[in-house]
Amino acid sequence: MPTITLLYAGILGIISIILSAGVGKSRGASGISIGLGEDKDLLVASRRHGNFVEYVPLALILMGLLEANGLSATAIHTFGAVLTFSRIAHPIGLKADAQSHPLRAAGAIGTFAITAIMSIWAIILFF
Repeated sequence: MPTITLLYAGILGIISIILSAGVGKSRGASGISIGLGEDKDLLVASRRHGNFVEYVPLALILMGLLEANGLSATAIHTFGAVLTFSRIAHPIGLKADAQSHPLRAAGAIGTFAITAIMSIWAIILFF
């Protein structure tokens, strides 16, 4: 059983709820129940949450499969820590008026890198 992945899935689940609450808060403040309208805060909150749900599920699936296939606890914790840091940094750095914020870049690069590493490792384990 992938118990280490279970820990990171729980942590990332809490982060997802926080990001989702940000969307709800922005919807309430703007009065926009569907879509984004012209509200920048709602757009940013929606993309923070949307980006999270676009990348985290695949990363967690890969992590769990690697753990279930006997990858070391150290490797799984490293993957989980990098993914968690990246998924916290990215929404903090995601701002409507600053495309090149360093935390946004760190979050995106960290997420892409860890997902690529886990994907390649999974393919190697298969063969």
